[in-house]
Amino acid sequence: MADGVLRRFGRAVAHRAVPLTVTLAAGVALYASFPPVGWWFLAIVAFAALGWVLTRPSTTPVGGLGYGLLFGLAFYLPLLPWISGLVGAVPWIALSFAEAVFPALFGLVAVLVRRAPGWPLWFAGLWSAQEWLKSTVPFGGFPWGVVGFSQTDGPLLSLAHLGGAPLVSFATVLLGFAVAAMALEVIGWWRRDAAAREAAPPAVVLPGLCIALVFLSTALVWPQVRKSGAGAGDDPPVTVAAVQGNVPRLGLDFNAQRRAVLDNHVRETLRLADDVRAGRVPRPMLVIWPENSSDIDPLANRDAAQQISSAAGAVDAPILVGGVVAAPGYSRDNPESTNSVIVWNPGTGPADRHDKRIVQPFGEYLPWRGFFSRLSPYAERAGYFVPGDGDGVVQAAGVPVGVTTCWEVIFDRAARESVRSGAQLLAVPTNNATFDEAMSEQQLAFARLRAVEHDRYTVVAGTTGISAMISPDGRMLSRTDFFEPAYLDRQLRLKSSLTPATRFGPYVEAVLIALGAAGVIAAILHNGSLVPARTWARRATPHKEDEGAA
Repeated sequence: MADGVLRRFGRAVAHRAVPLTVTLAAGVALYASFPPVGWWFLAIVAFAALGWVLTRPSTTPVGGLGYGLLFGLAFYLPLLPWISGLVGAVPWIALSFAEAVFPALFGLVAVLVRRAPGWPLWFAGLWSAQEWLKSTVPFGGFPWGVVGFSQTDGPLLSLAHLGGAPLVSFATVLLGFAVAAMALEVIGWWRRDAAAREAAPPAVVLPGLCIALVFLSTALVWPQVRKSGAGAGDDPPVTVAAVQGNVPRLGLDFNAQRRAVLDNHVRETLRLADDVRAGRVPRPMLVIWPENSSDIDPLANRDAAQQISSAAGAVDAPILVGGVVAAPGYSRDNPESTNSVIVWNPGTGPADRHDKRIVQPFGEYLPWRGFFSRLSPYAERAGYFVPGDGDGVVQAAGVPVGVTTCWEVIFDRAARESVRSGAQLLAVPTNNATFDEAMSEQQLAFARLRAVEHDRYTVVAGTTGISAMISPDGRMLSRTDFFEPAYLDRQLRLKSSLTPATRFGPYVEAVLIALGAAGVIAAILHNGSLVPARTWARRATPHKEDEGAA
């Protein structure tokens, strides 16, 4: 019996060899469009290839589900291996499978709507819907892998100014699907006889319009984004420093070396202060330390407070300190804490404060702790952090700074709320000491898109890297290497204007999702039902050309 099952499985794979290979290659190509590889144009190639697979006449809805799952696995498995360094291989693979479910659902619905005229547009809307869904559920969602973040080195990044990451994603996948539609139409037309070719030209108008619309929108918005990034205008300048103190060594053990991490950041800040006094660098108006730069609660530990005060006094500027602070419900059995950024003024000490509002499930806290603790020995490594409830803005030296701490920068709402609440500069304090350089490169891409999205200079400060100063056009003005002590000190500009993305971002995303829903309605109207009768008839009596149906 087992031999029979294996033979049938082998024949099925052989019949589907071409679309399976194309799907795998498409998923890997999408991964390669993200940092650290960063070949942004491969995202367009990936969706063109996926569009071909899903629009093949032999691909059934169940096949679309399978191809979408395979595409998702080929994408997420190489994108997320840094997770295994924290909790092992099993959670990494499990998370990749969980995330691949969303492209699988897309593949299923895409096959159902492909017969409706204008399928590239409906496909792009459906992809936007699945990205919104994966960024929302479960446990608050996991936006890592949103296609828009692959485009930080490409021209489509400027569209973030209009609609944030959702619009960049939509434009990227629309380009891919439209290219596929145009190629399929031209190839199909060319294969006809001469009379048929002369009677009916290829239907390339709609995909051509989609491609032209994406390029035209990019061309129109890019000059404004580039002008802002060049520092044009009368926005007031301010000198900002970011300190990367480094940790004694990578891995989870760094948490047992809290004092060493704090000392490293104090030491690097004192080196900055020495360089300021020597005239080698300008004196910063404010200094940004990373997340967890003081895992010792500086509000409760006098020694830690003295060390931070000495650094602030030496550089004569307030420091945004990433600290772990005991929450009101803290106890030994329930050590609830906040992941906080504290403004530490020279001479007077702690002032304004941002408590991280979006905390990471299975990392900073464990949902359903009693249940998951029984499933994995790694579960108890999750922290007891509780979310804050502020607007993400702190005042430092009179500058309203929007803080999105590490995990928060991935979520559209975090930076948007802080900018709408008056932030004139964005700060992304982060702690990547338990991960690797690839993860840090990916997270840096999030900050680059946020800078364009909200027209703000953005400062990334990491314990081990990568720290960077980013202009409003997404360029890195300066950056550190990974796993080294360093500081960045640069003049930036404070900006107060609001972009269309800042004002209307959620509405833009809603329109894109509505396009996906419109595709479903169009398919029902076109087919008479969501599932055309002959789609299911094909499964019962396959033609020879459909023997490779999935």
